[in-house]
Amino acid sequence: MAGHNERLSDSMEFPPPTPQPNVYPLSWHSHTRKLQEVWEASLRENWDPEKLPWDTLDVDSYTWEEREAIAYWWTLLSVFDASAPPVFAEALIKTYEVHEEDPVRKCFFSVTRDEQNHEIMCGLAITRMLGHPDPLSYQPKTDLGRRLQKNAKWLYFNGGRYWSGYKQAVPKYDLAVLFSSFLMGEIAAATIFKQMYDNSREAVFKEGFKNIGRDEGRHMAICMAVMERDYPRMGPENRAIVTKQIRAGYLFLSAVLFEPPMDFWDLPKDFIANQREAEEVARGAGFGIPSYEAKKENWRRAILNLKGVLDTYHIPFPAIPEVGVTGEEVSDTAMEDIIPVF
Repeated sequence: MAGHNERLSDSMEFPPPTPQPNVYPLSWHSHTRKLQEVWEASLRENWDPEKLPWDTLDVDSYTWEEREAIAYWWTLLSVFDASAPPVFAEALIKTYEVHEEDPVRKCFFSVTRDEQNHEIMCGLAITRMLGHPDPLSYQPKTDLGRRLQKNAKWLYFNGGRYWSGYKQAVPKYDLAVLFSSFLMGEIAAATIFKQMYDNSREAVFKEGFKNIGRDEGRHMAICMAVMERDYPRMGPENRAIVTKQIRAGYLFLSAVLFEPPMDFWDLPKDFIANQREAEEVARGAGFGIPSYEAKKENWRRAILNLKGVLDTYHIPFPAIPEVGVTGEEVSDTAMEDIIPVF
């Protein structure tokens, strides 16, 4: 490699090729019309969480236990949705480094922006319900609130392990593998936000859920378009990685979509009991968290939908016995190995 002070332009008519991966040289190839359409839809459908009808939210009409229970759900969501901006920013950089076509880069930029909105939504909801901008340094007002804060601290601890692993995983995997992991989250997200919209009474939360659900639908369309483009020529090695990642996605995302598998998540023994109590309090206050059975059925349907997609490309689907889905056995999944997002 040329020394830092060596002037190649003094001895060469044209520069040597840029070592790859690198964002240079730039190009603007465009081959997948569907992705351009999704990008254009993202421009039309952009929204501002701070302009939702927050003035209609009367937090004083809730008890402190209800406020803490609702804030806990938004805190749980923040482990996934509010961590997504840096997750997709890493993936956006990769689309430039591997010189993806222009519409792919645009779409990943739009996802990063969308997820920033979702992070803002989490922060606004938590701050208003608690009267404090940080669920970990907040001083709980009730016994339930104290137990939920312990839950939140353990959730964030596990999220930190995920982020460390994700940063190492992104450079290793082809985009085709990354897209299958992203799709796992998007299919599931579309279901839960629709139910939260249907079952919540607060106008500001309903509007937020409607917008987030619409965003997630676009994100799913991005993943599907890239899979249709790339999966027919995916090699056997990557197919095996996709199978493992789907299982990992179930284990990771179950914490928000169902209940965290205790042999995968490092959580205290009273975690699920505390969370179930909070969900019951929140539901009683008109906040539309699905019941245990509804969440289980949602997950099962989302997984079967994903299985239908992967079956099209002859990619083995993992067994997910927790929701009654049979398939290839996958074992020894660690938090540091996973790349799915929500």
